Amino acid sequence: MKKYTIIVLLFIGTCGLLKAQNTDTKLVLLGTGSPFADPNKSGPSLAIIVNNTSYIVDCGPGVVRRAAQAKELGFPSLEAAQLKTLFITHLHSDHTIGLADIILTPAVLDRNAPISIYGPVGIKKMNHHIMEAYRQDTDIRIKGLEKGDAVAYKVNTTEIKEGEIYKDSNVSVTAFNVKHGQWENAFGFVFQTKDKKIVVSGDCTYSENLIKYAKDCDILVHEVYSDVGLKKRTQRWQDYHSTFHTSTYQLADIANQVKPKLLILNHQLTFGTTLQSLLDEVKSKYKGAVVNGADLDIY
Repeated sequence: MKKYTIIVLLFIGTCGLLKAQNTDTKLVLLGTGSPFADPNKSGPSLAIIVNNTSYIVDCGPGVVRRAAQAKELGFPSLEAAQLKTLFITHLHSDHTIGLADIILTPAVLDRNAPISIYGPVGIKKMNHHIMEAYRQDTDIRIKGLEKGDAVAYKVNTTEIKEGEIYKDSNVSVTAFNVKHGQWENAFGFVFQTKDKKIVVSGDCTYSENLIKYAKDCDILVHEVYSDVGLKKRTQRWQDYHSTFHTSTYQLADIANQVKPKLLILNHQLTFGTTLQSLLDEVKSKYKGAVVNGADLDIY
């Protein structure tokens, strides 16, 4: 049986000591995978939980079922019917394949409100085509014996640009541009609550803009690939990953400037090395608190 590590971190004093303490804000890693089909890692997705309200970032494969698992760990706001707010970093398939799932499955399971989706230019078109593809399904569910709630199948989409994109009594969410190869619109997010600043990189290469927005955050969740492992791949893949993603040594440089209280490695691309060696590469150049993220880790 897998052991789930529950970690809440608070730095106190000027010497950077760690002390466990309950806070209102939790971070739940729902999926830490990549396009590699690792059965132990669902596709990219995480949740920020504030006052029993969930805010989801990205929706890779398995998102709703991973959320259901997290619900059983003590987070009722991750029950399918409560998945109502979603933020998309960019439109790569591994970050959006679960879009139909997070729209439709909770609607079947008695969500009582529309889902609101905030994402790059193109998210409205993607949503439109998904709903058209499932038109027969939704018509039968709403008009047939199931008597489904039409409101639950409604989707409110907002195409975003850099700046504050969402705010309520729990959280403000700021989007910032990142470089992700040839994607014109790729974003990271800053979640600011009353007790935490949590920054999510999305997929990106080394980003000065991320450093600016992430400065002195409590938690930085950042994608990474093994610099050592990439050198073993063909030139084609070396060219691709070095343009689209962040190496271990680049991330160490980023973290040394951002100075997060905790750095979480996410979307880990090991390329034949191990998660431990990936962590060791980062730690060879960064001496702050850093961990490998795993599905259903809680911080």
